[in-house]
Amino acid sequence: MAQAIRFPIHVRKGVRRMHGPARHVFAVLYALLLAPPAAPAGDFELVCDPAAGGPVRFAGEEIRREAEARGMSLGDDAGATRIVLAVKKTDSAAAQSYSIRVRNEGARRVVTVRGADETGTMYGGLDIAEAIRTGTLDALKDSDHTPHIKQRGIKFNIPLDVRTPTYTEREWPDSARLNVAEMWSEDFWRETFDDMARHRYNVITLWSMNPFPSIVKLPEFPSVALEDVHSASAEKKEILVVKRMTMDDKIRFWRAVMQMAKDRGIDVYWFTWNVFLGPAEGKDGISGDKTALRTMEYYRASVRETIKTYPLLAGLGITAGELMPEKEFREVSKEQWLWRTYGEGIRDGLKDTADRKFRLIHRFHMTGMSDIRAEFAGLPCPLEFSFKYAVAHMYSIPNPPFIQRALPQLGPRSRSWLTIRNDDIHSFRWADVDYARAFVKAIPGEDKIAGFYMGPDGYHWGRDFLTKNPDGPRQTVMHKMWLCFALWGRLAYDPDLPAATFARLVAARFPGADAGRLVAAWTDASKTFPYITRFFWGDIDVKWFPEACRKREGFYTVRHFMEGGTMPGAGVLNIIEWRTGLFSKQMPHGVTPLEIAATLEANAGRALHALPELRRATVTRTSSAKEYAATLNDIEAMSHLGLYYAAKIRGACDLALFDKTGDAKQQASAVQQLEAALNHWKNYAAAYTRQYVQPVRFNRAGLVDIPKQTEDVAADVQMARDWRPGTIDEAQIRRSGTEAGFRQ
Repeated sequence: MAQAIRFPIHVRKGVRRMHGPARHVFAVLYALLLAPPAAPAGDFELVCDPAAGGPVRFAGEEIRREAEARGMSLGDDAGATRIVLAVKKTDSAAAQSYSIRVRNEGARRVVTVRGADETGTMYGGLDIAEAIRTGTLDALKDSDHTPHIKQRGIKFNIPLDVRTPTYTEREWPDSARLNVAEMWSEDFWRETFDDMARHRYNVITLWSMNPFPSIVKLPEFPSVALEDVHSASAEKKEILVVKRMTMDDKIRFWRAVMQMAKDRGIDVYWFTWNVFLGPAEGKDGISGDKTALRTMEYYRASVRETIKTYPLLAGLGITAGELMPEKEFREVSKEQWLWRTYGEGIRDGLKDTADRKFRLIHRFHMTGMSDIRAEFAGLPCPLEFSFKYAVAHMYSIPNPPFIQRALPQLGPRSRSWLTIRNDDIHSFRWADVDYARAFVKAIPGEDKIAGFYMGPDGYHWGRDFLTKNPDGPRQTVMHKMWLCFALWGRLAYDPDLPAATFARLVAARFPGADAGRLVAAWTDASKTFPYITRFFWGDIDVKWFPEACRKREGFYTVRHFMEGGTMPGAGVLNIIEWRTGLFSKQMPHGVTPLEIAATLEANAGRALHALPELRRATVTRTSSAKEYAATLNDIEAMSHLGLYYAAKIRGACDLALFDKTGDAKQQASAVQQLEAALNHWKNYAAAYTRQYVQPVRFNRAGLVDIPKQTEDVAADVQMARDWRPGTIDEAQIRRSGTEAGFRQ
């Protein structure tokens, strides 16, 4: 029989006054829909099956926590609101789906959640918890919910140990070295999985070059397993032991982490690059010969033991990757190697567990579908693929075109996951509901796409180490960027979720603030990143980091902007195309550079205009006041960056015209625009360093020092003053152009 768990509800009634113009859709919906009815005083009764699993228990705890946070008191009168969390499995109901039904039984109001499985019930329960938090429990109505994208994941580059890093670089990046210990903290994973569930993510993919020495013991290779956890100081100058652990401790730890994930409806995958031997090389007969029999035996045993050691592991992801050059794989092809190691290892691991659900995800990176299919025909579990959907830049356009060439090869029996890379934004709290909604809706259907996982290569989503003077333990990146993660996860589950849902979350997060005006300014400032990246395109992360206007090797000058290319499929003209059209009086179809600049300036201007009044607000919850101020600081920084890019584009346009005509007025205008860009960069650097540490070494962008780059920005002004007409060689640009779209 279901067990009733009683705890209280008591909420003071009140009215929230609206301020400011409802300029954006968010603001309009806020004004019309946001002001919530107060919940009634009285009892709150939670009823759930005591046999329910972890996800349902988690939802119940969330409901209890939200109730207690609002000072609700216990009572057992006949008018108590009853919340029922139930699992009703049927063959016809989609996984993770749920319904909410509201009815009155005499004086009692009954809200029933019925999930098709425990995860669906959890999501319905989280809706109830959110309704308590936002004061909209009385507004709940009958509704039915089914996931739009069934697998909604996080790409998590995991710095397990300096000896088994997530991805190799010349130096040990700050976000890795400062987060190694967190990867071995149950508190970190509990916080992360709690937020993932709240935001409706149900997959986490843990990416490492070779995680096996840190997670399994191999009977055939007893010397490979690594005791303890090692990190390093900056640039690997000193190796540090950050935690003492035996391999048995590590295995117990990851089993507990995977159970924690399961209790929140989350599947765990390990992803690897190949072939990175790392600490295995030179031990137990393993040489540096990647195709040697002993090397392949090592990987096969590693895969087998990983599967057998971790019964909750949902699958593996593999790459025919960066260290598999053709010259080293003549006797054994890359795909043959992967089958003999991962394929055979999976077969070994699953041999005695026929009913186990397991999946192999094979990335398209540096290989082809026909080769994969030929070698993996004997795989004893589902095989799916993975494609870099927007290369490295999800914040560019909502419908990146690159998947189009792969779609004809995909179908219900050969679906692909999407790697949705965020190597655009590492520092700031981004939020634009319209962009996220359009992006999600443009993803091809489930007959082609199995799901997605979103995340960076250049940064590590552990605990935030960028913020100066944190209060207490550093918050997780997911907690800091809560609205960004909420937008992507919630809209991937339901892309028609009203914008007012997120506005209510903002209002509940920052009581006392004008949520409508805040969201409008936040949206405007966030638009800086997609607009500049669709104009100035570098496909992979080492080629374009928009927070700092640089690639790994250094700063992008005004000349780069003149000669640069735009994002394929974005419908944006580069400066040379625009100049040619202007002089030929036959402008090609597309958004012009000056239109991009005008949009960047308008968005940034509106956001900055809203900030003084937003800063005058008094956020009534002490714990939220510092986060509110930090959010406004992010809006300011993103806006100044947008103004910088607007002025730089205009300066590049003027200088390109001067290059063609020799008109001194155009040169003078270019200098004026680049001087304005310099002032905007100074404002950006001041806003950035008010909140964040500098310099920072990132994994892919290298050492970033935004204040120091003021010297590079100033050099653009001098470059314009010294420019000589005829410098740009259009023919050479076309000859040396790359698929990335600009001259390197």
